[in-house]
Amino acid sequence: MPGGRLTQQERQQIATGLADGLAYAEIARRLDRPTSTITREVMRNGGPAGYRADLAHRATERRAHRRKRATPRGSKTLTEDYGRDAEAVRAYEETLTTVFIASGTPKMMARVMACLTLSDSGSLTAAELAERLEVSPASISKAITFLESQDLVRRFRDEGRRERYGFDEDIWYRSMVASARSTAQVAETSRQGVAVMGRGTPAAVRLENAARFLDFVAETMLRASEQAREVLFANPATAPGDKADAVPDDRAGPRPDQG
Repeated sequence: MPGGRLTQQERQQIATGLADGLAYAEIARRLDRPTSTITREVMRNGGPAGYRADLAHRATERRAHRRKRATPRGSKTLTEDYGRDAEAVRAYEETLTTVFIASGTPKMMARVMACLTLSDSGSLTAAELAERLEVSPASISKAITFLESQDLVRRFRDEGRRERYGFDEDIWYRSMVASARSTAQVAETSRQGVAVMGRGTPAAVRLENAARFLDFVAETMLRASEQAREVLFANPATAPGDKADAVPDDRAGPRPDQG
């Protein structure tokens, strides 16, 4: 599989593939590139509807020029302890950020999430985040406030009484539960509109069907989150390789801390 930056010709092929309605995986296969490379390239350059090969190529050249002039001060932290490839880590962090953005997370918040996810300590101070991402403390504060409201970040104090922000193993479980509850609230509100719009009318039928669908989705999310919660506490080094096997059977009983 070829490495290195995408060429201008490859970018033209990506633009052609998008125009033809091809999936990222198919474009990647034709270029013999990882799907993540195509996803990152498209999402950071206007998305599938706004991607233009010439603009994307010039933007990449500008970014490369800026990186040559100044390497982020926090980049060593991610590589020096485990001998990681700095360029590979940087590229992966961009990919992860892009995926978070594509899922609906605002850009600055997505950058903070990716930074925290890749931190071996699992937590960072506001100053450390600002240094690694080379942004203002105010930007970090705004991002943290948003992420806390979504149950994606927790705040705590270390032994030196410094305030830190980070993930714990349960963060994705709590996030899924919060999402399920939000979905259930939309379902309930939709159901309330049935009587208002007049049962049996087109609008009421639309609302009732939406409520039934969202109820099912919310209940499924909650049940699946409970069943799979143990995965968050597994040791990947000893966990089964098969994804299906990694999800606990719902007959296995509650986690130890659930009594």
